[in-house]
Amino acid sequence: MLYLDHAATSPVRPEVLSAMAPYLTGVFGNPSSHHTAGEAAASALDDARARVARVLGMRTGDVVFTAGGTEANNLAVKGIVLAALESGRKHLVVSPIEHESILESADYLRRFHSVDVTAPAVDSRGRISPDALAAAIREDTALVSIGHANNEIGTVQDAAALGAVTRASGVPLHLDAVQSAGWLPLRELGADAVSIAGHKLGAPKGIGALAVRGRVPVEPLLHGGGQERGRRSGTENVAGAVALATALEMSEREREAAVAGVGSATARFIALVLDAVPEAALTGDPVHRLPGTASFTFAGISGESVLLELERRGVISSSGSACAAGSDDPSHVLLACGVPAEVAQTSVRFTFGREPLPEDAPGRLAALVTESVRAARG
Repeated sequence: MLYLDHAATSPVRPEVLSAMAPYLTGVFGNPSSHHTAGEAAASALDDARARVARVLGMRTGDVVFTAGGTEANNLAVKGIVLAALESGRKHLVVSPIEHESILESADYLRRFHSVDVTAPAVDSRGRISPDALAAAIREDTALVSIGHANNEIGTVQDAAALGAVTRASGVPLHLDAVQSAGWLPLRELGADAVSIAGHKLGAPKGIGALAVRGRVPVEPLLHGGGQERGRRSGTENVAGAVALATALEMSEREREAAVAGVGSATARFIALVLDAVPEAALTGDPVHRLPGTASFTFAGISGESVLLELERRGVISSSGSACAAGSDDPSHVLLACGVPAEVAQTSVRFTFGREPLPEDAPGRLAALVTESVRAARG
């Protein structure tokens, strides 16, 4: 079975399991406890926090461990905007192609806190122009939240240009880097807040982080014992934090080689599919895209049927975000890019892991896609 849904989740790496194992049984103390067992756990937690901060180019104290990318995004969007309400800033800017955790957080703020939400338009490839972002920002804007790389179509935003706009306006910028971590350099993003998730990198599900610069006030969403410097109460997942730090460091060390190898193979696969399948159209930006993402629409052909035919041939892929579970609606990402609803419902996404691929993999996979589309076509 060939698993090509790494944008949804990746398997836990053996090295990560080995690194976290001692903190599941041996060093099991509560890091808030003032005794030897607790201090050992606290030391491991502090070390993991420093390691994550180094990769992200942030200070150690900026890192808040969370239960995953969704919580990290909720804490960024809700926490920063709620903290800004007292100063009269009740405006939020999010793009229309964001992950559901961003969009639903924005909707919550709109419904329960009367926050105005503006969504600057994206182009047909899913990119936000600096001019469009600048036009969306107001004097009372509390936050701009943008996905560094889109989870469905793989489009990568020009973070440097967008960051220049927010800095000039004095508005904090949050980048959702859940998909880009491990594929793109994160140290030079210049964002005020960055979200990551461990299970996209080879750590277990249930651990993530929000790195938010100390100058940016954040209202906690979880209240209790005041852990994570008061920004996220609850006993910390020490083993998970060690796993996240290990997976993030490994992905960063391997990043350039993975981008070169997987990126080249993905580009060949895309070219072969577009050449062999008349109905195929690539979605997202053909240049500014994640190296391991290939997303297509197949006009006039059921995307669900293509997925079933692929799985019969041993290929696991998806129609888009795993976080839109159970929805039959066309992708909001593709709709925002101007794709007609009936075409958007034909989308199929292939997302590769970071491991090297055999030389003949793009050709073999493209042949399987061609067979599957032919069978779905009937």
